[in-house]
Amino acid sequence: MNELDKVDAIRERTGVSYRTAKEALDRADGDVVSALINLEEETAEGQTWQKQIKVTGNELVQKVESLIQQGNVRRIIVRHQGRTLMEIPVTVGVIGALLMPTLAALGAVAAMVSECTVVVEHADQSSDWGTCGDQHPLDGSADQGSGSVL
Repeated sequence: MNELDKVDAIRERTGVSYRTAKEALDRADGDVVSALINLEEETAEGQTWQKQIKVTGNELVQKVESLIQQGNVRRIIVRHQGRTLMEIPVTVGVIGALLMPTLAALGAVAAMVSECTVVVEHADQSSDWGTCGDQHPLDGSADQGSGSVL
């Protein structure tokens, strides 16, 4: 397995950026399992939280754009009937034109579904989530039920 394959494997399992995956792999001297363990421990230190929001297909793109603009989101997952349709890792450096293809694909998804769930992953529980959706720590102890309908 070459280095790019290793980085891809880390990204696929964790949803981190290429830079974060490469840095974790370097710190682990090229050992993918050690890199995954290190990333998992880092995430556990700053516990990750999820919020689930149900939206209509028409609201999907606008809601995702709004969440990205907040700048405090790690990852956005779009699900329909329990199936993941799209996963968007949100990094600080991703802005403007780089998001256009992702938002265009999201628009195509929105056109095909009447309702879906947007799962927002965040590292800081103190973030202002607004009044809709449920927050759950991603430590396996909380129910990952659906959020409120917008």
